[in-house]
Amino acid sequence: MEKLNAVITGIGGYIPDYILTNEELSRMVDTNDEWITTRVGIKERRILNEEGLGASYMGRKAVKQLLQRTGADPESIDALILATTTADYKFPNTASVIIGRLGLTNAFGFDLWGACSGFIFAMDQAASMIQSGRYKRVVVCCAEKMSSIVDYTDRATCPLFGDGAAAVLVEPTTEDLGWRDSILRTDGKGLPFLCMKAGGSVCPPSYFTIDHRMHYIHQEGRTVYKFAVTNMSDLTAKVCERNGLTRENIAYVVPHQANIRIIEAVAARLEIPMEQVIVNIQHLGNTSGASIPLALWENEAKLKKGDNLVLTAFGAGFTYGAAWLKWGYSK
Repeated sequence: MEKLNAVITGIGGYIPDYILTNEELSRMVDTNDEWITTRVGIKERRILNEEGLGASYMGRKAVKQLLQRTGADPESIDALILATTTADYKFPNTASVIIGRLGLTNAFGFDLWGACSGFIFAMDQAASMIQSGRYKRVVVCCAEKMSSIVDYTDRATCPLFGDGAAAVLVEPTTEDLGWRDSILRTDGKGLPFLCMKAGGSVCPPSYFTIDHRMHYIHQEGRTVYKFAVTNMSDLTAKVCERNGLTRENIAYVVPHQANIRIIEAVAARLEIPMEQVIVNIQHLGNTSGASIPLALWENEAKLKKGDNLVLTAFGAGFTYGAAWLKWGYSK
C-alpha cells in the first residue's frame, strides 16, 4: 500500500470590512503612527465591529469560500478543526456552530486552543487523521476576533491585534506533497507573561475582575519577544536542518505575524532574505492563530505546486512550533 500524505487542496479566507488605522488609534489612546510602525510594523488592522457577531461568523465565511473554491460537497467533510482563542461561547464549541450553519451533516468538530500556534497545531492533527486512512476530508479553520479581548486603553497591546479567519481543506495524496515534518512544543512557564487573567474556572467573572480589567489580554512584551525570537528561530532551524532545507530550495517562510522585528530576526537566523518571507502584518496586524493561513490565502496566486514552505509560530502558553509544508497545487 502506498504511503498516504496529507495535502492542502484549497484555501478560503475572510477579513472584516472595517479598517482601524494607526491614526484612529492615536485618537483613542496615547500612541501615534510612528511609534507603532517602528516597533511592530503595523499600519492598520481589520475589526469585526458588527453587534452580535463572533469568531464563528468569520469562520463560516472562510469555510464557505473554501467549499465554493474547491467544489467540495458539504456532506463530504469528515471533520472540522477550529483553532481559536476567541470562541463564541465557553460551550458549546465554536466548531459545532460553524458545522451547523454550513450543513456539514457528516462532520464532527472540535476547538483547538493553541493561541498563535493554532494553525500549525491543528494542521498536524489533521495530517495525522488523514494519514491514518480513516478520514478523507478534514477542514482546518482558524478564526479570531481578537478585538473582543483587547483593552483599547492599553497602549502596549491595543495596536497589535486584528480580526480575521482562514480555512484549508486537507485531503490524502500519494504524491510527495503536503505536511512533511513538524516540531511542536508547549512550555507552561509562559502563563504569567501572556494570558487573560480572569474568566476561566480559576478566576471566574466577578465585579472585582471586571473593575480591574482582567478580561483582556495581559502581555509582558519584552519577555514574550525574547522567548518568541529564540524559540521560533531554534525550531525553524531544526526543521530546516533535518530536512535539508536552505535558502536555495525554500520558496517562502510563512511566520506568525506578531511583530515585524520578530519576523526579521527569524529570517536572519535562517539566512533567508526578506523577499522569501511572506509578511502581511502591515495591513492585518496580529490575527493570532489565523495569521499564517491568512498569509497563505492572500498569497495563494504566487504559490506553486511542490513549493517548499516553512511555517513557524509562537503564542500564549507558551506554545510554539515550526513545520515543513510542500504546497499542493498551482492556481
